[in-house]
Amino acid sequence: MPRNRRKPMAEINVVPYIDVMMVLLVIFMISTPLLTQGVKVSLPESDDTESLDIKPSQTIIVKVDVAGKLYLTIGMGNEKAVVREQLIEQIMNKQQKEANVSVLISGDKEVRYVFIMDVLALLSQAGIVDVGLMTKALDDKLTE
Repeated sequence: MPRNRRKPMAEINVVPYIDVMMVLLVIFMISTPLLTQGVKVSLPESDDTESLDIKPSQTIIVKVDVAGKLYLTIGMGNEKAVVREQLIEQIMNKQQKEANVSVLISGDKEVRYVFIMDVLALLSQAGIVDVGLMTKALDDKLTE
């Protein structure tokens, strides 16, 4: 009685591997946007620093000193020391009264980067989108 011997199959079934790969791809596509954190900042697209055409009455300046203390100047007013909660409250009040108010962040060149990022994150969480960073033009530095 002859036995039917099957030849060993030399092919690998890759369908399960493709299924696993597709599941991993979907997981990474969903989780990657959740991992990125940051503050959106609109930077000017220019080779050199240009002054902005903003009315002083529509400007809010947030200054950060070396110790991380915050100072607020609204429009043509005087500079006042503020805490984080007061900063957001006063900026929101000004924006409710007037449209097109720009917030500028000014920091001493010795300020640690984390203090500037903290202010940017605080403004972003409060929904304040028109934020810029103040710099000094290179020509101004050379003449001093």
